[in-house]
Amino acid sequence: MSQVVFVLEDDADIRRLVQFQLEGAGYTVKAYPMVGTMVQDAERQRPALFLLDIMVPGGDGLEVCRRLRQNPVLASVPIIFLTARAAENDRVHGLELGADDYITKPFAMRELLARVKAVLRRFERPVETSGAPSVLVIDMLEIDGSSMQLRVNHELVTTTATEFRLLDYLARHPGRVFSRDHLLDAVWGDARFVTPRSVDVYVRRIREKIEVDPETPRFLKTMRGAGYRFDLPRVKEASASPSDDAAGSAAGHAAAAATE
Repeated sequence: MSQVVFVLEDDADIRRLVQFQLEGAGYTVKAYPMVGTMVQDAERQRPALFLLDIMVPGGDGLEVCRRLRQNPVLASVPIIFLTARAAENDRVHGLELGADDYITKPFAMRELLARVKAVLRRFERPVETSGAPSVLVIDMLEIDGSSMQLRVNHELVTTTATEFRLLDYLARHPGRVFSRDHLLDAVWGDARFVTPRSVDVYVRRIREKIEVDPETPRFLKTMRGAGYRFDLPRVKEASASPSDDAAGSAAGHAAAAATE
């Protein structure tokens, strides 16, 4: 069965053209000129991807994105914004709301198809590395690479495919510092269409899901001028009893005397 793409676009010419190109590439398309019943329809038939215009009658694509990310049935479905809002702040705001990509009008159809394929590839299950555990358990985090699920304190936490892949990649390379460009190449693949600032947005979103205090992260650390690093939490050693301290001190003095 072909993958289903829901398209929200009020411009009839663009809507027909996008639908024609996507169907020609093998996708099944449901196109909507306004928000209407789109979310309810998606709950009945979960699509593989949403393509959302921002400025549409009877609704706002940004608000639709927010609703989708709060919907337990649809929260993990990839979202691409397709909009005339080209400012960097608009792009960052869209990514902060949970979009996986942001395409500005006018756009080339070849670019649109390439980015749709790139986002859907990110949603595929990661290829397991030989010998690497499928499930990482790190303190209060459980990262299941085979099912692309994240649990924090044993509670399932919804992530987008891009969020999960970024977290999974960093967690499987603890202690290593990765530049934004390296992460774009490793996680996004085709980095021509995204900017290093996108990495910052996703890191903030991941911290909000895994950190007790996102402003003072334990796991996902910023290395100024270098990039990001995933740290394993330090295990606190049990405090010794006073008698143990005294015995240890005496042993230490004895050892020191023996070497003099």
